[in-house]
Amino acid sequence: MIVHLTPAPLLAGEGKILLIVLITIQSMDFVNHSRLHLGSKDKIFAKAKELRSNTTEAEDYLWKFLANRRLNGFKFRRQHPILRYIADFYCHEARLIVEVDGGIHNDEDHRIYDEGRTYELKEFGVRIIRVSNNELFDSIDTVLQQIQIAIEQSIDEEKLR
Repeated sequence: MIVHLTPAPLLAGEGKILLIVLITIQSMDFVNHSRLHLGSKDKIFAKAKELRSNTTEAEDYLWKFLANRRLNGFKFRRQHPILRYIADFYCHEARLIVEVDGGIHNDEDHRIYDEGRTYELKEFGVRIIRVSNNELFDSIDTVLQQIQIAIEQSIDEEKLR
């Protein structure tokens, strides 16, 4: 943890200057391991619950391979709130999100949103991999292998921190 002391432009009265303490957490391990949802609000939890009731065909298909620790013993959660987002699938142990992208993700505005979301979550040490609906249905073994590789990479990176 790094602590920065910065003089604030506010006076505390009688000529005393307040100091603002900015704390930067160098490694986000504290946040990632102690809080599964990284501060998600109630509204996000309600939306995630709704989404779990209305999953897509592709999400249902992938869930058959991830549910109940079927992928090498790793626990995945469906429609998991994290920050202000909802991950299609989340493995907390590996800090890995798997997003299943339908055709809407090819839209320019949606791609920009996805890139921003990926950047923000990456800042918290969360890795995101994206698979298309077509990839799932055409080559599930390859997708599962990609997920397994991403899990291993995330765990290896965590050991280095």
